[in-house]
Amino acid sequence: MTVEAKAKAEPTGFPCPACGGSLAFDSESQNLKCRYCGREETIEHLLETPAEHALDLNDGQDDERLDWGLAQQAIRCESCGGETLIPAHRTAGECAFCGSPKVLAQGDARSIRPESVIPFQISKEEAAASFKKWKRKRWFVPNAFKRRDVRSELTGIYIPFWTYDADTVSAYRAERGDYHYRTETRTRVVNGKTETYTETVRYTVWRWTRGTYGRAFDDILVPASKQHEGKLLERLSRFDLSRLVGYRPEYLSGFIAERYTVSRSEGWRSAQERMDDQLRREIIREIGGDEVRNLSIHTAYSSVTYKHILLPVWNAGYTYKNKLYRYMVNGQTGLVTGRVPRSPVKIALFVLFCLTIALLALYLLGSTE
Repeated sequence: MTVEAKAKAEPTGFPCPACGGSLAFDSESQNLKCRYCGREETIEHLLETPAEHALDLNDGQDDERLDWGLAQQAIRCESCGGETLIPAHRTAGECAFCGSPKVLAQGDARSIRPESVIPFQISKEEAAASFKKWKRKRWFVPNAFKRRDVRSELTGIYIPFWTYDADTVSAYRAERGDYHYRTETRTRVVNGKTETYTETVRYTVWRWTRGTYGRAFDDILVPASKQHEGKLLERLSRFDLSRLVGYRPEYLSGFIAERYTVSRSEGWRSAQERMDDQLRREIIREIGGDEVRNLSIHTAYSSVTYKHILLPVWNAGYTYKNKLYRYMVNGQTGLVTGRVPRSPVKIALFVLFCLTIALLALYLLGSTE
């Protein structure tokens, strides 16, 4: 079901000066290219460092930062709840996430514009070829699936992320345990006779320690989307953020931009959890010793800043034996992640092989005693 959108303003487009067709971003040339006559127009890169903004936990909107430079409309899927931003003059017939045809125009898109973006480096054809190679290397998938050509429609989506910077100072207190060894004399009964023998015994000496630990965090990357499986998106999130360029609406031409569904404050809580985990690991190394127990850490955060960025992903789904599977391709590196069908026969044979090896090892170990 197609729902026509009513734009509140005339959309800013990119018409071809030669033939009047639509210019779209081309990943190979990194320019705007006409899909009809092939004419290319360069994009003026913004080379300045993307600005960091002080974090405001009330998630208030700054009106001057809502202008994406391109008239947008929000599209929401009735089935999965996914929200995307597309040019105001376009209509959407199906959801880019789940393929459902039930999408509804939501009107004006009140979202903070991105601070910077990594443009697509991988074309649709290259993404399809990457998936084909990837699926052939999967273990435990049916041979018929490896050989067949999977029919899927790849959609180029800019997925929103937050990045966070922060300075931290942590006060910690814990017990550090150091291993020591001593030789002890013991007795045992062997064939009815008492024998005396010596054995090296380990023991732990515990002592309290405390201190402070300073650490600066830069560009902690947090997905701002709830529409993708967390583990798959985490595996895909190996982007080279040094390749970020200043946001230009031209980069979105021909693609879909997803609207963030994770607020700045929610993203900050996720980033803080990751920082806390990293601090805990580093402080344990700082304490040293062989064991650490009763560790307590109190961290003060300062100079917290954030950016809203868009990162390129090719998203697709395919059907195998009446079951839907999805995969994504990193639009910068070509890295693939997704779900594939499993072969029960291959899994059963692998389990049987492992059990055989384990039983053989037990037999050989018993025969040597």
